[in-house]
Amino acid sequence: MKSAKIGVIGGSGLYHVDGITVEDEYFPDTPWGKPSDAIILGEYSGQTIAFLPRHGRGHFLNPSEVPFRANIAALKMMGVEEIIAFSAVGSLREEIAPRDFVLPSQILDRTKGVRPSSFFENGIVAHAAFGDPFTDYLSKIILDASKKVAGIKMHTEKTLVCMEGPAFSTRAESVMYRSLGGDIINMSVLPEAKLAREAEIAYQMVCMSTDYDSWREEEEAVTADFIIGNLNANAQNAGELLKAIIPGLGKNENPHKGSMKFAVITAPEKRNPETVEKLNRILPGYF
Repeated sequence: MKSAKIGVIGGSGLYHVDGITVEDEYFPDTPWGKPSDAIILGEYSGQTIAFLPRHGRGHFLNPSEVPFRANIAALKMMGVEEIIAFSAVGSLREEIAPRDFVLPSQILDRTKGVRPSSFFENGIVAHAAFGDPFTDYLSKIILDASKKVAGIKMHTEKTLVCMEGPAFSTRAESVMYRSLGGDIINMSVLPEAKLAREAEIAYQMVCMSTDYDSWREEEEAVTADFIIGNLNANAQNAGELLKAIIPGLGKNENPHKGSMKFAVITAPEKRNPETVEKLNRILPGYF
């Protein structure tokens, strides 16, 4: 199949991108199963893009059902070195209004351990550096691109809380997340960002605010009906933003390349051959 260095993961409301010429689509098998949906290969501004809807077209996968390992593995096997991931989020701060965009720099994990979160298991242990979970140069490219798109207000240096879902937060939980330093909240950045790091892919999430979560006691708690209108508006802006981002991609040295080569601590004689075979599909020659 044709390769692509640039991967785009669409979040809630973003299942396709207008203006990108579709060339082909693939639904590959990976050692971790099938991805969420067929991956669309398209071209824009001279760049080949691999687009994957996180929840599937038609949104049939809830956040805990997304095959995150298969998604990242499939993109890596197609040659992807950079991922721009979009996600709807709730705002935990007054200044981040619905329909604002956010580039988070940190993550708080409030998932419950039900999502497989590592490629390294069953006989091979490795510890990826994850102190800074997003890739700085991608954040700068996205921020610069956002200034060229009318109607986008972009916030930076924010902390993203990842909760399990699919139910929204209780008011008590929402207040607690604010007290912990959370600025926005979603259900999908983990384990996606961790797996991208293990696969040595540069990764940045672009967050699109749809609501104020449940912390504002003077308002009704967030509902899906309220969110849908903002999802549609955000999807339009996200499409325009993505088209402004694409020309700046594929030109930087990936700072994560080679990072996992010396992260494995399992002795060679103790490594499970089946796991070695799987890992060689995404990190060839390391084992």
